[in-house]
Amino acid sequence: MAQHFRLLNERQVHALLPMSDLIAAMEAALAKFSAREVLQPIRSVLTVGPTKAYFGLMPAFVPSPASLGAKLVTVFGENHRKRLPSHMATILLLDPETGALQAILDGRYITEARTAAVSAVSTRFLAKPDASTLAIIGSGVQARSHLEAYQHVRQLKEVRLWSPSARSRSSFVDDMSPRVNVPIIAADTAEAAVRGADLIVLVTSSPTPVIDDAWVGDGAHVVCVGACRPTQQEMDPPLVKRGRLYVDSSAAAVVEAGDVVMNIAAGLFDASHIRGEIGELVLGRIEGRSSSTDITIFKSLGMAVEDVVAADLVFRRAAESGAGTELLL
Repeated sequence: MAQHFRLLNERQVHALLPMSDLIAAMEAALAKFSAREVLQPIRSVLTVGPTKAYFGLMPAFVPSPASLGAKLVTVFGENHRKRLPSHMATILLLDPETGALQAILDGRYITEARTAAVSAVSTRFLAKPDASTLAIIGSGVQARSHLEAYQHVRQLKEVRLWSPSARSRSSFVDDMSPRVNVPIIAADTAEAAVRGADLIVLVTSSPTPVIDDAWVGDGAHVVCVGACRPTQQEMDPPLVKRGRLYVDSSAAAVVEAGDVVMNIAAGLFDASHIRGEIGELVLGRIEGRSSSTDITIFKSLGMAVEDVVAADLVFRRAAESGAGTELLL
């Protein structure tokens, strides 16, 4: 029997997924995950070819509102030589009652935007209420999406951006300054960006730490988005030990997050150092910041439930508005 499904490209997905709505959807998804209402295994990962490219399969089922699907995500670091994005993704949605194909969506933008939206949720619950100076280490698409998302959860007064390439720093300032009502400074060093900042975002592809513990002042909230493999670290180990550490998935963090896995292996701390999941904060089951001097850390890995919930939101809106292309399988 033929199956009808909807195809949505990146432009259409973007138009149907404003950041403010996505942040609310991610807050609800994180809570459902931590309430154990979601069926989601730890992602399956293949290492591909001599460049050790990444291919991940991420399925999830959410009972209410019912959504079922999977993301296929790749990270091919050499793609810049071919003028292609290094991170690409496709999301499949299936009818949760029949298993029939419902939609195929470009997942690159969803991955970019939902990652920043989840970071914004962590910031809403963990950063100081008056936090206003944002340091971003990295200048790619995640740096841009995080700046957009953070404006929805804190009143920013200054943004400092550093990445190894002066050209990339300059391009970020030129691209983003017209879009935001806040000064953006291209810092000369990572230290200059981080010192004195109360919001710190790490969105790099570095396999080794990009900031020093000594640079991070009391009261800061640090979000670590890169280093998504167990052999990679973005944060100085003493910083991870000093901070109150939160994750999206406790089960995944002790398997996939090098900033957790490598420090446990080195004996710096054990798994109990993880205070809990962001979803548990949303549910009010655990304590977040206990004082204005606490350093809070959110180690983000990304979860299938985030992709499926975001894709389902897009699909429902597309079905209502007629966006996308109806195809026959």
